[in-house]
Amino acid sequence: MTDDEIAFLYRALGRHRLTEANTGNVSARRGAGMAISATGIRVDTISAADIVTMDFAGNFDGATLPSSEWQMHAAIYQAAPEARVIIHTHADAAVALSCLDEGLPPFHYMLAEFGGPDVRCAPYATFGTAALAAHAARAIAGRSACLLAHHGMICHGPSGEAALTNAVKLEMLCRQYLLARAAGPVRCLSEADMQAALARYATYGQQPGRQA
Repeated sequence: MTDDEIAFLYRALGRHRLTEANTGNVSARRGAGMAISATGIRVDTISAADIVTMDFAGNFDGATLPSSEWQMHAAIYQAAPEARVIIHTHADAAVALSCLDEGLPPFHYMLAEFGGPDVRCAPYATFGTAALAAHAARAIAGRSACLLAHHGMICHGPSGEAALTNAVKLEMLCRQYLLARAAGPVRCLSEADMQAALARYATYGQQPGRQA
């Protein structure tokens, strides 16, 4: 992704009400490192000039400081070779559920879209620390998304569009789960139900004659 495309993706988070003011961050894998939104940049003013190119050890080009959460992005890229774009937001429903120190159980078949029967919640650690980065990398292992306790969500995808879709759907599912819990006890799907959903997702969205 170009710097312009990363800035456009960050602004898209605002249009989808997934982030406000200067919360959240976006990055894209670039060679042996990444390009990431700068620290403290507002969603309504970010531009290509606010994207920082850096390696996974924390070395970066120019005078603009990278996001305070760069270590979390770097840890996920290093642990998940399939991750090409990462989005981290403080979306309302995701934050609300994460403040219960809970992830999403298999209450809906769409959780299979993230690669497993559930979405885990990483333990709390101070933002911008190596401890949080390690927690997030473990919680998201084998998945394309996880929650961050008392913090928000983080997800990845093979493209900017896919990562954004994951973030939008994760926020939707967090909201729906909280609504269901407010109405009464939630009955989760069985392991067999979720395995069947995972199998269906192996070909979901593919069209005959088009490359998957």
